[in-house]
Amino acid sequence: MVKRTQTMDGNEACAYASYAFTEVAAIYPITPSSPMAENTDKWSVQGKKNIFGHPVKLVEMQSEAGAVSVMHGALDSGALATSYTSSQGLMLMIPTMFRIAGQLKPGVLHVASRNVATNNISIFAEHSDVMACRQTGFAMLCSSDVQQAMDLAAVAHLSAIKGHVPFLHFFDGFRTSHEIQKVELLDYDELRKAVDYEELAKFRREAQNPEHPRIRTSGLNDDTYFQAREAMNPYYDNLAEVVKDSMAKINAITGRDYALFNYHGAPDAEYVVIGLGSIMGTATETVRYLNSNTGSKYGYLEVHLYRPFSVEDFIGALPETVKAVTVLDRDKEPGAVGEPLYEEVASVLKERRTSIKTYACRFGLACKDTTPNQVKAIFENMQADEPRNHFTIGINDDVTFRSLPYGPELDIIPRDIVNCKFWGLGGDGTVGANKNSIKIIGDHTDMNAQAYFEYDGKKSGGVTRSHLRFGSSPIKAPYLVHNADFVACHNKSYIYRYDIVRDLKDGGSLLLATDWGVESAEKEIPDSMKRQLARKHIKLYIIDSVKIAAELGLGSRTNTILQAAFFKIANIIPADKAVEYMKAAALKSYGKKGEKVVNMNYQAIERGTNDVVEVPVPESWADAGVVKVKTDDGLKPHFIDKILDPVNNMDGNDIPVSSFMPYVDGSFPVETARWEKRGIAVKVPRWDASKCIECNQCSYVCPHACIRPYLITEAEEKASPSPLTTIEVKGLRNNPEGYRFTMGVSVLDCQGCGSCVNVCPRKALSMEPLREEGDKAIAYDYLDSLPVRNPFGTANVKASQFNQPLLAFSGACAGCGETPYAKLVTQLYGERLYIA
Repeated sequence: MVKRTQTMDGNEACAYASYAFTEVAAIYPITPSSPMAENTDKWSVQGKKNIFGHPVKLVEMQSEAGAVSVMHGALDSGALATSYTSSQGLMLMIPTMFRIAGQLKPGVLHVASRNVATNNISIFAEHSDVMACRQTGFAMLCSSDVQQAMDLAAVAHLSAIKGHVPFLHFFDGFRTSHEIQKVELLDYDELRKAVDYEELAKFRREAQNPEHPRIRTSGLNDDTYFQAREAMNPYYDNLAEVVKDSMAKINAITGRDYALFNYHGAPDAEYVVIGLGSIMGTATETVRYLNSNTGSKYGYLEVHLYRPFSVEDFIGALPETVKAVTVLDRDKEPGAVGEPLYEEVASVLKERRTSIKTYACRFGLACKDTTPNQVKAIFENMQADEPRNHFTIGINDDVTFRSLPYGPELDIIPRDIVNCKFWGLGGDGTVGANKNSIKIIGDHTDMNAQAYFEYDGKKSGGVTRSHLRFGSSPIKAPYLVHNADFVACHNKSYIYRYDIVRDLKDGGSLLLATDWGVESAEKEIPDSMKRQLARKHIKLYIIDSVKIAAELGLGSRTNTILQAAFFKIANIIPADKAVEYMKAAALKSYGKKGEKVVNMNYQAIERGTNDVVEVPVPESWADAGVVKVKTDDGLKPHFIDKILDPVNNMDGNDIPVSSFMPYVDGSFPVETARWEKRGIAVKVPRWDASKCIECNQCSYVCPHACIRPYLITEAEEKASPSPLTTIEVKGLRNNPEGYRFTMGVSVLDCQGCGSCVNVCPRKALSMEPLREEGDKAIAYDYLDSLPVRNPFGTANVKASQFNQPLLAFSGACAGCGETPYAKLVTQLYGERLYIA
């Protein structure tokens, strides 16, 4: 049988397999699981058939509680039902999950596992959601990578049908759900043969039917409930064998080797790490590297079936030579002796009276990156004279001192792998372009390909970092790219804020999207960056993607241009083939928008390939002067100095636990966005006082409160550190103070959406390059320090805008239509307002 491959992310891989077995899908979207439901919806509309020869019947509800109730009802009627969820959505399903399990229904929940909000909320990978479901009666099956998300999704459905127990199949949200890999597709014809049709028929016979009605979930008292509950023991006692049988069927189809516990490492290992989920890739590659290069005897035990936990299979998977194990939990249960997986393993080893020492490690909460040097430190801890237990890795706990120190970076990536990192602005198309790039390389070459994307909570307008790897060797370790062959920076402002060259290898390539010419580089590039470029022998390239996009009519969408420049510089595949594949991808992406849009993208590909320019890096840059950084001499508030500034400088991983002690309950100070000054807009508004009629509509519609009217005195105007333009105040009959009207623009907080320009009735505003308006930042800070003056009240739009907005510089998407309302409410009601 010819195996078909396709480049896709974990969500699509899981949905592909689950669609085969699903008759009814009940959905309600929640990040990061939404694409599973979206793909199912799309395929259903397209008429794609499951293995039973019918399109999936899809129902979208108004909450996750509704979705799981539809799932329950469908199962009760004899239909195979599925849902997809995460985090708080999964929490809303728990009561009904107890019922589904108690009635032995073969439903399957697919979960992109994610943090559940506690003192703070995060949208990233953690097992706190799925571990809150341990007691529901659902069997729990875990996938470690994108291929497994497909294969084990099928195992979950096959096992649910045969074992009459519902399954919760989970994988790490974002870390696996949004990671892109080249995977082998399961053949639906083969999956059809793998179903146990006798048990499926038994399930359908037991369904509710008017021809033979029965009561479900009757009320029992203390005399009978206990016995009824214990009556289902045989189903769970037999379930491990059912799952092994299902895995054997998938193994026969794929040629892979799935087991309840998959061991990786030395057959005579003395020290073993045990874990669930995407840590598998980094852990197994680190084990391979250390065993090969240091003579160590290490291993990693990958847990797939967490519930029910098969004691015999667990013991059988561990080498007999093991002296100690460390159990990794991507979860925190405050007050518990240990986290869920550790407690399970410790119980098993205690019951078996083994001499194996057991240690617990908490790691990776909210997708915190776990690197090879950290895994190495875990192994070294087991061999220490006094090993630490119940420790954390990857953070600096200077409060309760539970963190384990770790050594310098350890590069375990095979030498043929090309590592790339892209810095983009949320909404500029960088992530979309990189998804196209990874699919072009994955689907049109024999190379392996991997992509992972770091998203900012600000979404559009936030920083995105794309991590791509290509090569002939298998790519298993999913940790972030820290040693890149190629780095691209798609927003010029980043070079003044972030150390984007730090992750480049010696001799690597750097692409900057900028409006400089070659001759301007000497003046514009910061000295710290020049030193690194020269000392690392970096090849520097520039392209004015903003100008090209404007000329082609693409607006702010520079992604296709920069994608073409990447293929030209990286030379991963021949340039002519890259252009051919990019044009095919553009046709697929934009074909529905018409020939004109397609041709614009074709031209963008050609310009990106031809207009990229190399900038010579002289040796003299290696000794570029050090510019003294202006400090605030400790005047910044604690939250800004210790948390906000490091986070905004991409140094959040280095913040110690002690910095969060003043905010341990999750209460943060307000008005912190005003300290960010991100400077991400390419163009910002310029005010022409001669045309202004002082209607203040520009301020009214600004989503970020970046443009505001002010009334100032003549003395204040003269005292301004930056020149101000003022005009007579219109509509103010009594003005004894002699106020003058001016408009302030916070150009470093602006996101360049142009809403203010679009609404201005007299065209008194125009969008101009940020570099030409930089001096306005000083003027704005001065104006903002003056007393708020509003002699007009709040009777109309103009009057309301003289009041200070109490929600300013939000992280909302550029041009957001919602935040202006919230901002306006604060101007109308001020400090008398509560917002929840």
